[in-house]
Amino acid sequence: MTAPVVGGGTGPVALRALQTLGAFTPDHPSLSLTEIARRAGVPLTTAHRLVAALAEWGALERDASGRYHVGLRLWEVGSLAPRGLGLRELALPFMEDLSQVTHENVQLAVRDGVESVYVERIAGRSAVRVLTRVGGRFPLHPTGVGRVLLAHAPVDVQQRVLDGPLQRFTPWTVTSPTALRSVLAEVRRSGYAVNDREVTPDALSVAAPVRGPDGRVLAALSLVVRADGASAQALAPLVMAGARGISRVVVEAAVTDPLS
Repeated sequence: MTAPVVGGGTGPVALRALQTLGAFTPDHPSLSLTEIARRAGVPLTTAHRLVAALAEWGALERDASGRYHVGLRLWEVGSLAPRGLGLRELALPFMEDLSQVTHENVQLAVRDGVESVYVERIAGRSAVRVLTRVGGRFPLHPTGVGRVLLAHAPVDVQQRVLDGPLQRFTPWTVTSPTALRSVLAEVRRSGYAVNDREVTPDALSVAAPVRGPDGRVLAALSLVVRADGASAQALAPLVMAGARGISRVVVEAAVTDPLS
């Protein structure tokens, strides 16, 4: 099916279409046409044309009450992102193994700018509550996966985060740039990152890097457990082994299909 054209030209219209889709967030997954216009910052008449086009293509869907939701067609396209579905499929067997051994939360995240994006998560049956969700974003500085990704990010990305502000989630969250620099140096030295009650007061996470064929860090794997009585040093070998396994299959997949 060919997407309908809205207005003339491509640049401004494409930007407005993206702004329209950007109006939807985890806190606002369902919006009326008026709400879309207000949140996207476009006139109501423009929003009406954009929403009609996006709905015809399948990027938006309208429910019986007249409110709009993100459509399955958009999810279908988004799933083609190589750092999303492809990485998830390679990582999932190792994540499942780690979940079965520990019965705890297992997460996989990639970096996008100065945020981590969670591409997969397996929840333990009686595991500690976490604030993350698949497709969700989170600051890099307080989480285990975020610290792994930040420790191996380009210097300019690290500096942007260190320049702050560094949001505080609990009394234990590291919010000092100097202290965070030390934390990142330890991540690079030890090969894993620890978040001890820095996002929620009852959770501890341990994360390790997933590397690609050139050795660069592509993603981070983490295990999130209850902080009470948990030992990061005891959990680290399990997480690092899982991350190495994912790295191995990522490299093998690249060798098998170098153009993918």
